[in-house]
Amino acid sequence: MKLYFFFAIPLLLAAYFLYEEEEVLMEKQKGVCWVGMPDTITREDVIKLKTSGITWISQTPFGWQQAPSDTTLRFEKNTNRTPWWGESFEGIAATTRLAKQEGIQTILKPHLWLRQSWPGEVEMKSEKEWQAWFRVYEEFILGYAKLANTTGIEILCIGTELQKTIHRSEWNSLIKRIRSIYKGKLTYAANFNEFEKVPFWNELDFIGIQAYFPLTKDENPTVEKLELGWQEPMERIEAVHRKINKPILFTEVGYKSTTDAAIEPWLWPSREMVSNVSEQTQANAYHAFFKVMWKKDWMEGVYFWKWYPKTPKRSVDHDFTPQGKEAEKIMTEWFSKK
Repeated sequence: MKLYFFFAIPLLLAAYFLYEEEEVLMEKQKGVCWVGMPDTITREDVIKLKTSGITWISQTPFGWQQAPSDTTLRFEKNTNRTPWWGESFEGIAATTRLAKQEGIQTILKPHLWLRQSWPGEVEMKSEKEWQAWFRVYEEFILGYAKLANTTGIEILCIGTELQKTIHRSEWNSLIKRIRSIYKGKLTYAANFNEFEKVPFWNELDFIGIQAYFPLTKDENPTVEKLELGWQEPMERIEAVHRKINKPILFTEVGYKSTTDAAIEPWLWPSREMVSNVSEQTQANAYHAFFKVMWKKDWMEGVYFWKWYPKTPKRSVDHDFTPQGKEAEKIMTEWFSKK
């Protein structure tokens, strides 16, 4: 009996440590969408994230496309246009290093910026134009795949809200090219009305959703009403998860601090919104999200739009950021739970 117990101790210890490791690996991504600023950042800018329980950031560099059917794309490596420091290759690498020093991980999420439009409208008029667009998009995203690999970025998002492109077979070969360069995890950031239609989820590691679901038709909604608003989107998300068997990652979710924040959450703030500022509505929306979604076993994590490394010069009273508002208290409370 004593001999058996002697040999059992190492096995028990090994099982314990494996369990502990699994628990660490299973911890959700507690993220915010980091705003790339014009100026350099400091370690102190990153340390501030930890006080709110944040363990991940997403970094968003841009490519500029004039119109939805334009086959040219301008980005840092193919143009003389100089991006803000925080959106540059240099800035992304430096931010990643500083974040790693504080135990904070990164998802790199390149995004297309269109004049008077948005990525969901990108659509070519002919087969020849489609092939030309994918060639330039491949150059764009492979550059960031190389950057993500050399800097040890943990997740790469291969596209954002490109809902009129997803039916194209070019995505399959592009994903293979990306995986030949980048050894981390991959996702795609599907718009909230697109995620059920993406044909290449099986080729990725996470089902990424830009979760700007409309939750109500009312201003100043209660937490309870917003919880009800999440029920239909939650059922759709669960159905996709069951079908694909991949974890769900909310690559973006956000609410302005305005009375109508949960009606059309995707709308950018305007000057007119200054008159209907409401920290409480924003906080209620955060609270409803956590109460409904956070404990789902398929929920990999969330990135709240958005977080400024340094205080902006303009007012953010009605902006998406939760910083210094009631919503930050809600986020910190849930992110700090074990």
